[in-house]
Formats: sequence, structure tokens, C-alpha cells
Amino acid sequence: MPVRGDLADKILGAWQGRCAGCLLGKPVEGWPREAIVAYLQAAGEYHLRAYVPLLAQNPVSRPLHRSAPEATRGHIACMPRDDDIDYTILGLSIVERYGRTFTTADVGATLLELLPFRAVFTAERAAYRNLVNGLAPPQTALHRNPYREWIGAEIRADIFGYLSPGRPADAAALAYRDAALSHDKNGIYAAMWAAAAIAAAFGAAAPADAIQAGLAEIPASSRLHEALARTLDWSQCLPRWEQAFDAVWEAYGHYHTVHAINNSCFVVLGLQYGRMDFGQTIAIAVECGQDTDCTGATAGSLLGAMLGARALAAVWIDPLRDRVRSLVAGADNASIRELAARTYRLAAVP
Repeated sequence: MPVRGDLADKILGAWQGRCAGCLLGKPVEGWPREAIVAYLQAAGEYHLRAYVPLLAQNPVSRPLHRSAPEATRGHIACMPRDDDIDYTILGLSIVERYGRTFTTADVGATLLELLPFRAVFTAERAAYRNLVNGLAPPQTALHRNPYREWIGAEIRADIFGYLSPGRPADAAALAYRDAALSHDKNGIYAAMWAAAAIAAAFGAAAPADAIQAGLAEIPASSRLHEALARTLDWSQCLPRWEQAFDAVWEAYGHYHTVHAINNSCFVVLGLQYGRMDFGQTIAIAVECGQDTDCTGATAGSLLGAMLGARALAAVWIDPLRDRVRSLVAGADNASIRELAARTYRLAAVP
């Protein structure tokens, strides 16, 4: 699949889009859709057209995420630290160190060296513990790890799409080797799908084309494939995204807040109903609720790769100030442009 347009600009767009989508979702991370709607309606801001505002009186019976003081409109100085972005940086570091033939053991070694234990969560924390206790992949993913079909591997996958522009099968293969450290079955398939879809986005004419390219890289018999295919069908026959959300929620609302299947469906809703508008795309993904920093990040990443940095509106990009906080060793206060340049140097030579 040939890349359309300026690859360097598209890789920068993917990085900036990922950061912006993640940042949009941070204040309401873990909230259900109805709570997000109530909060935004109280603020007179439904639907979102800029970052989440910080209200003096929270009308919802749950607190905003602890990052809200640095992740809400008017208070943003950069991309605040988030594990979603840590993992994108970590994945870049893995390929810089080991090349595209890295092993799952290399992923584990880099995780132990560059991220502290308390900076990782759920499946990654279980895998970290298992590594320290002497287990090797794939047992690191399987031993005492009830989170292995959650979203953790998927949020690590975007970088493998950036590094394989126009080559979804290559992206899926890289994502598989990374995901196998901590995940199994649909947890791995979600990472493969996201990486492949983002790789395809560099050459796709529409988000649906990228989504389909991602689906081609995962087992057709999997629960994830079924859920994403159904969501794509709903998005093509239901006129409003809220109607499609209701269909997704009825079918998959029983999954945990940070499960890979339901949240991947919300990414598809954002991409499909966003109609190639970056702000609308990440807003819909976030307004679906659940793991909102992750869904906003993946939707923003894919559309950023498709549109390129020059097409992304200043309301989303300027507040980032080209700076990202990170707990990856040596990466704090990194320039987003420099991260994109490092990625481009590896992506331009398959």
C-alpha cells in the first residue's frame, strides 16, 4: 500500500494526534458516557470542540482524573505524563536498540530497564512482576494475569504502525512480538489490529479502509474481529454516532472499563463518525466513555497519520507546546517533533 503525501509530516501528525487525543481523554478517564455528557452539558460544552474545561463545581458524583489540574483547558503546559505516551516512546526505544527483529524478551528487558514498576498497570504490571520473578515469555503474560485481554498491549501498538507506513502486515508482526510479553488472545489481536490499521492509514483514502486493513491481520473467528466488523457495519447504516454507540453498548457493554474489545469499538466510532475531521473524531471517541485517554489517543493517532501534521488544527496542537512529560528513563520533556524525526529515520528504511 503506497504512502500518500509527505511521510515525515504524516508521522509527525500521528505523534501529535496521539498526544492530543490522549490529552483530551485524560480528565474523564474511566468515566461512563452518561457522566461525561452530564459534565459537559453543565459546562455548556457538549459536544467537545476543544480540551475539557475545569469546572469550579463538579456536577458529577465522581472526581475528575488526578491529572485534571494539568490536563484541562487553560491549564495545559505540555503533554502531561501518561502511560499511553510512555509506551509509544518505549516502543521507539526498543526498535532503536534492537532493530525490527527484536524479540519479546528484548521488550521485557527494555521495560525493566526504562520504566519503573509503579509506572505500569494491570497486565504490564503482572508481566513486570513475572519477569522479576524469573519467568520468560509467554509465561510472563499467562501467570497470574487476569488482565491479559485488556487494552494495555493495544496502547503500546501505535509506534509499530508509524514504523511500518503502508505495510500493515509488518506492523501487526511487530505488535504481536511486543504484545506477547503481557497479553493473550484478544489482547494481542487488539494490538495487531491497531498497529496494522495505523500503518494502512498512511496510504488510505478513508478511515474505513484502514480499519478493514487492520481487520485483515487478526483472526476472523476472534471476538475482537466480530465486534469491530459489527461496529463498522453499524457505522455505515446508522445516521448518528449515538445510535451506533447504543448498539455497541448493548452488545459489548459488559466488558471491563479497560478491556480491549469495547474500547476498540469506540475508536472505530470516532473514526467513522468523525468524517475525517480531527477534532470531531477524537471528541466522539472520548465521549463514548470508558478508557478515554486510550481511545482518544488511538483515534487521534490513526487520523493524524492519515491527514498529516499540517492539517491538524491549532486548538489541539498548540497547547502541547511540542513537549511531552514521560517516566521513560531519559525521555522526560522530550520534543514531540524530535520523537517524530527519530521515528521517520527508522520508518523511511524498511
